[in-house]
This record gives sequence, C-alpha cells and structure tokens, in this order.
Amino acid sequence: MGKYKIYGDPISGNCLKVRWTADLLGVSYDWIDVDVLSGYTRSEEFLAINPSGQVPAIVLPDGRSLSQSNAIVLYLASLYDSALVPKDLFERAKVNEWLFWEQYSHEPYIAVRRFQKAYLGKSDSELDPRLLANGKRALAQMSDQLSRTPFLAGENLTVADIALVAYTRVAHEGGFDLDEFPNLRSWVARVESALGVDPVGGAA
Repeated sequence: MGKYKIYGDPISGNCLKVRWTADLLGVSYDWIDVDVLSGYTRSEEFLAINPSGQVPAIVLPDGRSLSQSNAIVLYLASLYDSALVPKDLFERAKVNEWLFWEQYSHEPYIAVRRFQKAYLGKSDSELDPRLLANGKRALAQMSDQLSRTPFLAGENLTVADIALVAYTRVAHEGGFDLDEFPNLRSWVARVESALGVDPVGGAA
C-alpha cells in the first residue's frame, strides 16, 4: 500500500486518535500539521479535501479523502484486519455503540470544556455549567463499565478505547478530576501503554 496523508492538529484528541491508530497498525503516512486556530481549515485548498472544514482528514494513496475521526480509525483498523475491530457482529456493534456515544455524550462536553478553558483561557465562571455536569456524567458511565471489564467493549483493546482515551487522558485540562472516578486512571494507563503513548501529566 502507498502512503497516506493525515491532516491534524496535535492539540486535538480527535486528530491524535487517528495518529495513534495509524502508528499502532504500522500505516505509512505523512502527518500534515494543521493549526485549527489559523483559519487554514476554511481555505479553498483544505475544503477540497474536507468540505466540512474540520480536522482530522486523511487522504488515501489513491487520492480519495475521508473525514470524521471515528470513521477514519474504523476504516484503518478494518482495512488492516486488526483485532481493534471485533469480527463478531454483536461485539463490533458494542464498539460502534461506544464510538457513537463518544461523539454525542463525551466529546461535546469534555473536549469542549478543555478547549475553552485551556486554549481560549476562559474562567470557570465564563463556562457553561452543563459542560462540567455532563462531562462528569460521561466519565462516571465509563468508570462504571470499567468496573466490569478491563476495556470499554470487553476484554481486549479496541478502537473504542482509542477514541475515548484521547480526551479522557487530558480531561484535567478542562477541570475534570479523574480521582473522582474509580477505574479511569488505570484504564488510561493500560491504553497509553498499549499505544506506546507517553502519559500526560495529571492523567497517569
């Protein structure tokens, strides 16, 4: 297979999950740094790659492009016939369940609060209180699942863990305290170890 091009911002968990998956699978790619605050994602050049104007985006060796982080990690893991995507249909559906949940019930609160607090410099009083409440609810749900299984979708690492560790490991940057949620810190450490990712201060 030829080389891929991955467009991403290294501060973005959505971008990093694609990078980590590609690295784990041994995918040959060029990483193109994209600063989401620079306006490049709204340029004509980038919109030709992803009309939504968002990173991550990946350009396949044949020139086709794909966006949405979880779609990309699913594609790569399936293409490389990885155990990251279970063969059993129900087990695969459970993985997808977590992937859909991540974008609807986790990322909109934890990632958004982190970005506003850590990168836009907003104070707690300026932040929507629902971000903290809903983020804590999401972390509690993960912690509950991890009290029963070592990984989110069962006994083995899957793309669900990669998708959800990306912002969970830096949740403290958004004002979330992982010490409040049993099982999360040890899970983060397990996934980081499996991916070969260095722990983030405050989240290991």
